[in-house]
Amino acid sequence: MVQFGLNRLDYRSPRHFADDAQRAEKLGWDWAFIPDSQLNLPDPYVMLATAAQATERIGLGVLVTNPVIRDVTATAASAATLESLAPGRTLVGFGVGDTAVRLAGKRPSRVAELEQAVAETRALLRGERLEMGAAQPAQLRSARLQPNGPAPIWVAAGGPRTLRAAGRVADGVFIRVGPHPGNIQRAVEAIRAGAAEAGRDPSEVRLGIVLHTILLNDSARAIQLGKSMAAGYYEYAPYLFDTPGLTWDGPSVDELREHVWPDFHHAPDLDAAAEHVDFLPDAAADAFSLHGNARAIAEQLDAVLDLGIDFDIVVPHPVPPPPAPEGGDGTYMLRFISDVQARLTLA
Repeated sequence: MVQFGLNRLDYRSPRHFADDAQRAEKLGWDWAFIPDSQLNLPDPYVMLATAAQATERIGLGVLVTNPVIRDVTATAASAATLESLAPGRTLVGFGVGDTAVRLAGKRPSRVAELEQAVAETRALLRGERLEMGAAQPAQLRSARLQPNGPAPIWVAAGGPRTLRAAGRVADGVFIRVGPHPGNIQRAVEAIRAGAAEAGRDPSEVRLGIVLHTILLNDSARAIQLGKSMAAGYYEYAPYLFDTPGLTWDGPSVDELREHVWPDFHHAPDLDAAAEHVDFLPDAAADAFSLHGNARAIAEQLDAVLDLGIDFDIVVPHPVPPPPAPEGGDGTYMLRFISDVQARLTLA
């Protein structure tokens, strides 16, 4: 049974986030996520701890943190503490670093650094003694707080080297390559190859997928925003255009970055960002987003779920980000469950 996670909630304060997680739980969402983005959002573990006390069933997790801003020993301690508050329903997702890193003027972690960070965090959460260059090996004493065992560590990735590394060391992998079947299949192959390299059973590595989801009745605007999402993938992984047979026939990404900040996925005005990449064909929106009304998105998501890949968690990332409940009506949170998920035939 596929689970669905939401990674855009009310992040104004711990209480607002807890109330929104409770609302998501009642609607039937399986996971409530928050990014670890220290210059944009409150501390994720404080937010999740507050939500843990206000909910009973919904999973709670960071999607994603990184080893650049937050030391692995601190991440492990926070994860163990969160697991003690919400036993069996926590998750920590790692990535190389996104806006949290760039806005702080730092570089994303290298693949080897990410792999090491994930391996060390998993070891610490399992109570292992770990040589880290101190006078004595490090050991996480709070690891014993986890009554149901350690919180699982996932990696969100799209590049082949990162996917292989995730397959070697992570409990699960969130694939971030868009809904194009060729890119998804290649991502899964890379994860399985990495697991095999490490002597692991590839089936033990759980799979998830993050899909930019533009739930709009205005199909023309949805396609335009989908082009911005495609440009966001091209910025950091231009090879993802190869499998769908797409080409970039406009200004260079470096030139466009003078107008779009911090990138095409996170620009404050996504409509304005999309105007800069209107040269992309509609097929680019198809390859890198789910877009359109509820029926169209359900059909597109069914096509992903029909690929024969056992996804444990699907994260339909809302584009543009929905307003806070007090400033809107929680439409995306409600509509995805009632209008999209209800139409799915394969979930």
